Amino acid sequence: MNLKAQLPNFITLLNLLSGVLGIIWVLDGQPLYGAYFVILAATFDFFDGFVARLLKVQSDIGKELDSLADVVSFGVLPGILLYSLTKTQTDSQFHPYLTLIVPLLSAYRLAKFNLDTRQSDRFIGLPTPANALLLTTVPHLAAHWPEFPWLSSPIALVVLAWITSLLLIAELPLIALKFKNSSLADNSYRYALLVIGAVCLIWLQLAGIPLVILTYLLLSGMENLLHKK
Repeated sequence: MNLKAQLPNFITLLNLLSGVLGIIWVLDGQPLYGAYFVILAATFDFFDGFVARLLKVQSDIGKELDSLADVVSFGVLPGILLYSLTKTQTDSQFHPYLTLIVPLLSAYRLAKFNLDTRQSDRFIGLPTPANALLLTTVPHLAAHWPEFPWLSSPIALVVLAWITSLLLIAELPLIALKFKNSSLADNSYRYALLVIGAVCLIWLQLAGIPLVILTYLLLSGMENLLHKK
């Protein structure tokens, strides 16, 4: 076995393990802790591809394994988290199930990504990790700002689940954080996103994630407009 070739796959399995552990924490009634595992999974998800490109060991099995791990960590985990939060906020037996649109369209988005040749250096639609990070900020925002109870209201959770899930499959070109080189000219929007994102997270911590996602959408829109010109 070529250990060098398996290193990215090992990192991908850590992504999958993070998703499974996050699900366990949510099912045990600890959604705040479950949300942390989405962040951990996203970290592993970034580095598996980075390491594969760095070592030049990209493979078909790595691509498929990455998608399978992403379904769990960025589809099933945030879906169960929203389901759990909604269930604790309503007496309705029906409303919580509406949040399960998240794992369904996340799986569809990932399958589409594997077949869409347009997404080699750009994303079409909101990436599943970005969506999962956005959704998992909900329990943190609700815990830190109890004066805004609507943040965790059943209607808000269901609407958020559907809007972000539809963005997953929208024909919306977005920046991909894939650095083919270190050139500032070629990666100006990527570097800008990393810098602004770091500032938001240092300043607001987890509450800064929605601002990072908003910045991501705005920078992608700017790049699209300039690219068309």
